[in-house]
Amino acid sequence: MEENRPLSVLNYTTETAHLAKTLLDRRRLALQQERDTSAHTEGTSVNISWAACKDFTVDVGKHQIGQYIKTWEVQPCWIYSLDFLYTTEEDCHTFYLYRARFSTPSPQKPIQGTASVYFVVDVSKVKPQAAPVEVRFVLEASRLVHTPGRTRFRESWLVDIIESKTLLGRAVDL
Repeated sequence: MEENRPLSVLNYTTETAHLAKTLLDRRRLALQQERDTSAHTEGTSVNISWAACKDFTVDVGKHQIGQYIKTWEVQPCWIYSLDFLYTTEEDCHTFYLYRARFSTPSPQKPIQGTASVYFVVDVSKVKPQAAPVEVRFVLEASRLVHTPGRTRFRESWLVDIIESKTLLGRAVDL
């Protein structure tokens, strides 16, 4: 279900709230200076041509994020589900948030841990409507914001998240 309320009104997950805040902060900074190359990028990756602001819909976003994930160099054993979470409006932007949940089920262990990657699509109301949307993503329990085309996705990030959850589960003895 879509909700169109300010971030301060809704109780979102830490990752998605962080994404939206980061995009707003980045937007404000971009008005003062040209976007520079982030010092936190890990090499470059293949990017896709993102939809124009005027053509963007929830389904277009889901389709394009799926296309982008297919550019990642991960083993074929990884499967994922992609869900639209919500939309919200802040200032002159509409943010669409999605979650991709990854796992590696096998016949021997069909129920595995999962690792989530959260995506935000920024549809600007002030940029030319023919301009492409901006997309950012973070991994579950991470604060580092990645940009498609500027960050090379690493399969080890998904493995690390699942291993961390497994170790925590053993330590807590659920």
